[in-house]
Amino acid sequence: MSKFFSKKHKSLVPYVPGEQPKNSEYIKLNTNESPYPPSKKAIKRAAEAAKWLQLYSDPECSLLTSILARGLKVAKEQVLMTNGSDEILNFAFMAFCDDEHPAVFPDISYGFYKVFAELHNIPYTEIPLKSDFTINPDDYIGINKNIFIANPNAPTGIALSLSDIEKIAASNPDNIVLIDEAYVDFGAESAIKLLHKYNNLIVTQTFSKSRSMAGARLGFGVACEDIINDMNTIKYSTNPYNINSMTMAAGVGCLEDEKYNEDNCREIQKTRKYTVKELYKLGFTMTDSITNFIFAKHEYISGTEIYTALKNRGILVRHFDKEKIKDYNRITIGTKKQMTALVDALREIIAQY
Repeated sequence: MSKFFSKKHKSLVPYVPGEQPKNSEYIKLNTNESPYPPSKKAIKRAAEAAKWLQLYSDPECSLLTSILARGLKVAKEQVLMTNGSDEILNFAFMAFCDDEHPAVFPDISYGFYKVFAELHNIPYTEIPLKSDFTINPDDYIGINKNIFIANPNAPTGIALSLSDIEKIAASNPDNIVLIDEAYVDFGAESAIKLLHKYNNLIVTQTFSKSRSMAGARLGFGVACEDIINDMNTIKYSTNPYNINSMTMAAGVGCLEDEKYNEDNCREIQKTRKYTVKELYKLGFTMTDSITNFIFAKHEYISGTEIYTALKNRGILVRHFDKEKIKDYNRITIGTKKQMTALVDALREIIAQY
């Protein structure tokens, strides 16, 4: 830390991304990326857009926004495209949270919620999950604070029902309720269908997981027009050209090929089912994940030991040091071949114990 770093950030603990190896020696099951390449239509459109990189990108993201809005069955004025879903989350913290409007989120969830709150000096409360790692919706009923919930939650993979989300939104009419749906396409139900009933609801999604575009950095938020206008004020006050031309074009191509994305999601769900079945045989217990990852704990080998032993065998998974979940590892669902390699490696590790 230099002597110039502002004291207001001296205690800030940044978000720690998953390991990104610089070579291909690892089977990478630690950052919830898709194991499948993006649509060929996305790649083709991105290549075409590269011919015009001397020009600024469209700050309104007009074509992409219109196509996405049509697919979501909402007005284009209800959609804001962002540089990954992390940016729309940041916009929401900046636009709606302050000393009089604190933030609330689960104590075990996406780590960026806490980082954004501390970055912007926003008071926040972390609400503990239940002993089975589920969110208790009653903890959020009528609390009169801005609420941020990942649904399905990460790293647990467990989802709230739409009826529970509706109860939370209805009981906090004077505060925003943001539902972060980064993993919704792997078996959960989107809250976008509730937007016509609740003008305090924001739903965010990403192209990183189900649409194989993690490296492109593309996400979006959907809400009533007034809320989108508020977040556009933040966008145009920070980075109006927040999405580059190639990513924008790739997003269009991706949406033109939704069957490809849907087929990949179904394959990941199928592979998830296989992996869960095999890990149960090896003595693991898991949460009821409906995402592109599983959250697994072995009956007698610690999470750290599992993580280290797998890494030594060329397989990366995600381990967290937080006390409540330190015996668990979050394992991304890869291809069937990759998951078979994982199961074989775990069988060797367990045999040594």
